[in-house]
Amino acid sequence: MPWTYRHASREWQAFLADVKDRMDLASDNMAYTAVDGVLQVFRRRLTPQQGIAFANVLPCVLRAIFVKDWDIGAAPLPFAPRADLVAEVKAVRRHHNLTPDTAIEDTAWALWRCVNHRDFKAVLDDLPPEALAFWAVEVEDPAELATRIV
Repeated sequence: MPWTYRHASREWQAFLADVKDRMDLASDNMAYTAVDGVLQVFRRRLTPQQGIAFANVLPCVLRAIFVKDWDIGAAPLPFAPRADLVAEVKAVRRHHNLTPDTAIEDTAWALWRCVNHRDFKAVLDDLPPEALAFWAVEVEDPAELATRIV
């Protein structure tokens, strides 16, 4: 059985705690809304084939969130300037969204800490160049993004 299935709740809670701390949010619900928005915004820029390849390298709960309610018949949108992408993230559940302007970078930071870097990078390398930029994280110490076992 894959590790991500056996330990799905622990893995998800660790990821969500990272997001909540990084974004300085008060609740799991707030963190979930931010992450869901970031994943939806990214997903809208992918074909279904690209999206499934991306989802396959995510932990199982994030994989499920990524594909939930996806309109696979919609044409992919072009990547936009970061400010426009952030505004789109904040538009998800607009009346219940306290997502900070750093939501994409903060979600990326938490995501890198819970994925296999080799597999994640390989998938991103097969996507448009803007996809790699979307998930890019600047840190002084690369160990900060080391995959951790929860």
